[in-house]
Amino acid sequence: MLIAERRRRLLAHVRDHGYVSFRDLAAALGISESTVRRDLRAMAADGLLALTRGGAGPRHGQPPVRAVAPAGPNGADPVSGPREAIAARAAGLVAEGSAVLLGPGRTTTALARHLAAFDQLTVVTNSISVTSALLGAPQVDVVLIGGALRRSIGAAVGPIAEAALTGLRGAQVFLSGEGVTVERGLTTPNVFAAATDQALMAAGQQVVVLADHTKLGRETMCQTVPPERIDVLVTDQAADGEMVERLRATGIDIHVA
Repeated sequence: MLIAERRRRLLAHVRDHGYVSFRDLAAALGISESTVRRDLRAMAADGLLALTRGGAGPRHGQPPVRAVAPAGPNGADPVSGPREAIAARAAGLVAEGSAVLLGPGRTTTALARHLAAFDQLTVVTNSISVTSALLGAPQVDVVLIGGALRRSIGAAVGPIAEAALTGLRGAQVFLSGEGVTVERGLTTPNVFAAATDQALMAAGQQVVVLADHTKLGRETMCQTVPPERIDVLVTDQAADGEMVERLRATGIDIHVA
């Protein structure tokens, strides 16, 4: 089971049952208690849930932040289709031979898989999964930014990563996050990831945000891209029409996949 899928299922289980012990979570997912503890520590550091003695539960005083979409039947991801549609639409914005920057996330990783078909391209990223998606595409030059590894998102973050991005310039930067609102733009729950995303944003001539319909109208703690810096938003057909129009009214060019 991939780490993102495992943590999605852990979060869904906690959200559905409230307090759950490490033992019960391990049994429910068929994994070891040590793996459960390691994943929950990372998720708690991202503000997604609260650790308790012997287990985990929702954060006190507020519902847990939805880092991933809730599971559908048989553990299926209900936004996998919209995410792929968004990635395909975003790939159509990229010009052959250009240099682009990709932040971490499942949607940007899906975009990377589309970019692997390009004949010539340079991709700058701090994401391990984006890099992996491009390993089999030797015609795509990949610049992997180093830094402190944040395992919960599979990406390098922190001052080293931010310094490495200084002086770089790409035609476009593609970023994802946990929420997009008219008031605050793109947000994410973690301060370290937000700071590195801001450095990625500064390196892109055009800022493109990839956000499926579950993220529109939601916001989390840390602002990544203020609304006035978002040039393009790519979302899917299930997006709320009123929210789309409100975002469009701010001057954002919106593409609905």
